[in-house]
Amino acid sequence: MNKIQMNNPIVEIDGDEMTRILWKMIKDELILPFVDLNTEYFDLGLIKRDETNDQITVDAANAIKKHRVGVKCATITPNQQRLEEYNLKQMWKSPNATIRATLDGTVFRAPIMISKVKPVVSCWKKPIVIARHAYGDIYKATEHRVTEPGKAELLFTNENGETVRKEIFNFTAPGVLQGMHNRDDSIESFARACFEFALDSKQDVWFSCKDTISKEYDQTFKFIFQRIFDEEYKEKMDNAGLEYRYALIDDVAAKVIRSEGGMIWACKNYDGDVMSDLVAAAFGSLPMMTSVLVSPDGNFEYEAAHGTITDHYRRHQNGETISSNPLATIFAWTGALKKRGELDDNTELVSFANKLVEASLDTFESGILSEDLAPLCNPSEVVKVPSNEEMMKEIRTRLEAALA
Repeated sequence: MNKIQMNNPIVEIDGDEMTRILWKMIKDELILPFVDLNTEYFDLGLIKRDETNDQITVDAANAIKKHRVGVKCATITPNQQRLEEYNLKQMWKSPNATIRATLDGTVFRAPIMISKVKPVVSCWKKPIVIARHAYGDIYKATEHRVTEPGKAELLFTNENGETVRKEIFNFTAPGVLQGMHNRDDSIESFARACFEFALDSKQDVWFSCKDTISKEYDQTFKFIFQRIFDEEYKEKMDNAGLEYRYALIDDVAAKVIRSEGGMIWACKNYDGDVMSDLVAAAFGSLPMMTSVLVSPDGNFEYEAAHGTITDHYRRHQNGETISSNPLATIFAWTGALKKRGELDDNTELVSFANKLVEASLDTFESGILSEDLAPLCNPSEVVKVPSNEEMMKEIRTRLEAALA
C-alpha cells in the first residue's frame, strides 16, 4: 500500500527511560510502515536538556505554537537523586510545566476503558474527565529555604512604584517559603475551555477549589468561573441540558466517588495533577489515561498522563523481558495524527488514527493484556501477557487487517 502523506508536520518530543523505548517501538512498528511521517523532532531526554541548559524545551514549546500540533513522550523531572545520577548542572524544571506555561490552556485527561477491567469504584459507569488548568501555581513558583530567624513578607510594586506589603510569617527557626501566582486571563481561558469541552462532549462541569481557606487566590478562580458561566455559557448549557456546579474540592471528591461518572471535573493545576492519577488508577492503571493540552489560540499537545516507567526501565537494563502498557502513548500519537488530519482536511490520516485506536483496543479486549492490567481481570479472560515487542506485533496484525 502507498504510505499516507502528511502536508504539515507535527512536533515530536522524545523523552526518557522506558517510555522512550516504547516511543520508538510504536513509531517503527505501528506508524512508519503506514504513514510518511512528517515531524519536527526534539529530544527532551534529560541528557539533552542538560546539554542545552533546557533551551530545547523552550524551542519545542515554540514549535508547537508554530505548527499547532505536538505529541510528547514522558520525561523526567529531576530531583536530587536524578541530579546525581545524571551528573546534571542543576535540577531543571518540569518540561511539562515549561511547555504548558508557554502554551497556556487546559489539560483534558480521560480514562481509556476496556470491558475486561472494572473500575475500583463499582458505581463508576462512565469516564470521568479531569480538566486541569495548565498554568501557574506551584509549577511556576519561587521558593526559598529559610535557615535563620527573620520576617518573610509578600511585596508587590506597581508600575508607579507604589508598594503593597504583607507579612507572611515571622520565622524564629528554619523553615521554607513558596510564592506562586496566576493570571485572570489564563483562568478565563481555563473556564471557557471547560465549558466548550462540555458542550462538545455533552457532559456536566464540576469545578472545585478551596475558597473558604484561600480567600483571594482560590476565590478568584471561583468568581471568574461563575462570571464566565453566567455571561457566556449559562444559556448554551441550559439548552443542552447540562449543569455547572461549584463546590469545595473535598466535597467534590466525595461526590465523585459516589457518582456514576460522566462529568468533567475541573481542577487547578496541582489538584488536577493528583486527581488525574487517582482517577486513572481507579479506572484500571495509570497508562490507561489520555491527555491533551488545548491552548486558547488553538494549539494542541498530546501526551501520556503517566511517567517514564522507571521500574520497567531498570528491569530492561537488567535484561528482563518487559510487558509495559503502551495504550496511553499510542493514544497520544493517534490524537496528534488525528488532529493534524482534521486541521489539514486529511481524511486518510484521520482514518488511520482511528483504526490504530481500534486495533489497540481490540488487542486488549481479546485478552492480550500488559502486566499491569492482567491481574485486574478474571484469569479466564487473560489469553496472553506478551512482551513489548510481541504486543506491538499483535496490534500491528489487527491494524493491517483494518487497513486492508
